[in-house]
Amino acid sequence: MPVVSLAQLLESGVHFGHQTRRWNPKMDPYIFTSRNGVHIIDLVQTAQYIEDAYSYIRDAADGGQKFLFVGTKRQA
Repeated sequence: MPVVSLAQLLESGVHFGHQTRRWNPKMDPYIFTSRNGVHIIDLVQTAQYIEDAYSYIRDAADGGQKFLFVGTKRQA
């Protein structure tokens, strides 16, 4: 069972990227398209990477590892 569905990602607005004029070229493989001057992120790849990260963290936590999550961006 997936950790998060594509519908949940879409509803949360995960697909909205930066303005097309303020982008990092390293993000090119993950950009699906651009619309109204904003990049649209590929949600299929995003969901897969979320699954990969979840598996890694779950396995590490099962092994006794500890984590510190730091968020520096204010919620919009």
